[in-house]
Amino acid sequence: MKNALVVFAAGCLGALIQSLVMWLFSRYGITHSLNVHLSSSMSPAWIYPHIVWGGLWGFLFLLPILSSSIFARSFVIALIPAGVQLFVIYPFYEGKGFAGLSMGLLTPFLVLFYWWVWSFATTITLKLAK
Repeated sequence: MKNALVVFAAGCLGALIQSLVMWLFSRYGITHSLNVHLSSSMSPAWIYPHIVWGGLWGFLFLLPILSSSIFARSFVIALIPAGVQLFVIYPFYEGKGFAGLSMGLLTPFLVLFYWWVWSFATTITLKLAK
């Protein structure tokens, strides 16, 4: 139970950091300069669901995936939620096309980067929690 609580909390913190990075990328025009139309906000209505989902995705850290390298593990784990977002959420629930390509050709790379930020922040949080 303790491990489940720790990975959920770490996933929530990772999602908060990911949301901040997404907001900064939008605020300073990085997503616009890449011709990607991903929106973000720091409003409670936008951020709360992201934090909860980040905590739920944190349960992936209970799996024994590449525990030797922080970077490799965070990248491999980031592939799972990014894949779900690109190949399930965007095309079937949001109508944004395959891999969200209707929002810009670099959308898959940016989504993967954002999920890597979440995964890396969660990994570091778990390392510090030990």
